[in-house]
Amino acid sequence: MKIWGITDTGLVREENQDAYAVRTLGGCTVAQVCDGMGGTNGGQRASAIAVEVYLEQMEKLLRDDMTPQQMAQTSLYCVSMANDAIRAEAATHPGMERMGTTLVSAIAREDMALVTNIGDSRGYLINQDGISRITRDHSVVEDMIARGELTPEEARHHPKRNLITRALGPDPQPRADTFPVDWKQGDFILLCSDGLVNTVSDQEILFEVIHGGDPDDCLERLLVLSRQRGAPDNVTIVLIMNI
Repeated sequence: MKIWGITDTGLVREENQDAYAVRTLGGCTVAQVCDGMGGTNGGQRASAIAVEVYLEQMEKLLRDDMTPQQMAQTSLYCVSMANDAIRAEAATHPGMERMGTTLVSAIAREDMALVTNIGDSRGYLINQDGISRITRDHSVVEDMIARGELTPEEARHHPKRNLITRALGPDPQPRADTFPVDWKQGDFILLCSDGLVNTVSDQEILFEVIHGGDPDDCLERLLVLSRQRGAPDNVTIVLIMNI
């Protein structure tokens, strides 16, 4: 597999509260993107803890012969451990009581991948057939879309677009979702924080990944697009290619 990753503070925020990591564990590629929240230092610390603890637990437990169900159970356990660590940190640091983070991860091997998410950081499957979102946002506007009150395009500009309904940190028992993904040689999985999707459309992401040129420059091109549109939030992207 080939993997690329990039993170940027954007043009408005003073601090980058996103975090990402990519590692080969148990014969699989494990990638994560986390988008922290909770004010100065709190969000940055929460996303860093989530990345660190999730990967620590994965390193202990992940095997490349796991079934998709076993992989999902392992990922949810690692999410739970990351949540406990964030809550323990918040309990001992005054002013960080509200800190938390989103999480989207991918555990990928040649024949399949397992994507996990909580919050509004996203996972996409991209190939010559198009782009499809793997994850479902845990957010106020996503619930409004499901009820027919908003279109996806309206949601991108809605004043409540940053309000999420699930995250690591605030909830003692977080409810993450898992999605098994069939993918083949030449397919891509893209993980990103909402700073990308609030400024760049799915079709633009598809174009840059498949048709925009060298994949080595793809994430830089996407970041340029986001910055051209003001990049009001941190932007983090990880791209995995099945080769």
